[in-house]
Amino acid sequence: MARQDEIIKERIKKLEDLKKNKIEPYKYSFEKKDSAAELQEKHKNTKDGERTKNTAKTAGRVMAIRDIGKIIFVNLRDFSGDIQLILQKSETPKKHIDFFKKYIDVGDFIGIQGNILRTKRGELSILIKSLELLTKTILPLPEKFHGLKEDEERYRKRYLDMLMNPEIKEMFIKKSIFWNSIREFLVKKGFLEIETPVLEAKTGGADANPFSTHHEALDINLFLRISMGELWQKKALIGGFEKTFELGRQFRNEGISAEHLQDYTQMEFYWAYADYNDNMKLVEEMYKFIAKKTFGKLKFEIKGKKIDLGKKWKKISYANEIKKQTKIDILKATKEQIVKKLKSLKIEFDSKLEKERLIDFLWKHCRKNISGPAFIIDIPKAVSPLAKTNRKNPELVERFFILIAGSELGNGYSELNDPLDQESRFKRQQELREKGDKEAQMHDKEYVEALKYGMPPATGFGMSERVFAFLMDKPIRETVMFPLLRPEKNKQKKKK
Repeated sequence: MARQDEIIKERIKKLEDLKKNKIEPYKYSFEKKDSAAELQEKHKNTKDGERTKNTAKTAGRVMAIRDIGKIIFVNLRDFSGDIQLILQKSETPKKHIDFFKKYIDVGDFIGIQGNILRTKRGELSILIKSLELLTKTILPLPEKFHGLKEDEERYRKRYLDMLMNPEIKEMFIKKSIFWNSIREFLVKKGFLEIETPVLEAKTGGADANPFSTHHEALDINLFLRISMGELWQKKALIGGFEKTFELGRQFRNEGISAEHLQDYTQMEFYWAYADYNDNMKLVEEMYKFIAKKTFGKLKFEIKGKKIDLGKKWKKISYANEIKKQTKIDILKATKEQIVKKLKSLKIEFDSKLEKERLIDFLWKHCRKNISGPAFIIDIPKAVSPLAKTNRKNPELVERFFILIAGSELGNGYSELNDPLDQESRFKRQQELREKGDKEAQMHDKEYVEALKYGMPPATGFGMSERVFAFLMDKPIRETVMFPLLRPEKNKQKKKK
């Protein structure tokens, strides 16, 4: 720590000296013409030891300095990658060498111009002819092998994590490709991207505990959305649209785990005149497309399981799978029987919950044993308030989950468009809320009214950024650029 304090004092002294000499340490701009990657590609055929007349003008952060007397080697990093700079007594003007030695430290941003060459050891380099300081740093960068160790520290200083670990930066580039590939796929299939409200008087479209807030101007209490505008998108179908999707942030006031966050990115689409069978075909095609586009492959290892997205996805019955693994027929079993089974499996649960929610606990126990990729079908109506009744069995709905490596990574169904049936299910959900189930859905009378004007047959599907985390085989917080953390002062109080 003492050494770091000394470094900071030295840098502040340099900063003061720069200002005293009327040298701006924080420039407004720099005309950068070349990136490191572009230069590496453009001059890949330059031979070892060859000096060229080609010039380069680039900028970036100084990551390493090696001064061996007559020559100074500098590692410069920009968004695209690294390139070596050389300051040489016989070639670089003395004033630039003197300036560099006096003021430049590892971490500073500089802009340079120079000639391209390749060293005898094969390193493409820029022989500096002119140099200027763009940003003077005060805090030293962490050492490469002794830097950020704990996840908490890495997440809090993610900017350093990305800077010091290029693979982290690459992960977020992949994440951008992931979402753009979804957009590309859906737009090609004729879907229109729309936007729906983030603040809602009543939440809808999912079973989840919402965040609440207050709107000062209207003096009303509101909720942050828990779905990607499901009920709004279906209102758009009522209004004449036939294929819509939305991609954005949604919020659920629930626990943190390796698979769950409270605010995260979600995509949902709605498709008129199609059912869940059409949906499954489209989604299987879409997942293969985004995996190939983002990762360049269809075979993955996730949680120790080998997953091949390229093969034909099988269909597994939700009710039959629970019966197969637990001997419980959820369509006939009483609440007491389910409670007894949950206790025997040593699953933690609240015995005050109704049968619908207890069935979900059983399912979450069973799904861990399925590798997938698979579609889980034959889901009970009791746990699916927005899905259309299964045309072969009225106790079930036309709904599916995508199951990969024991977790649900997507959810779709034939949308319920019978307003009276929907109203009846909302009322049952409201009863569950009044009995203390915070995740039960709210009775949305305005949505029911809209349905009474008629919604065409339709199917919908939703997926979150958990899909990306699974394909990366990483905890979901690791794949979030800036995950939510407790303020450090609160953390310190808690420790005391």
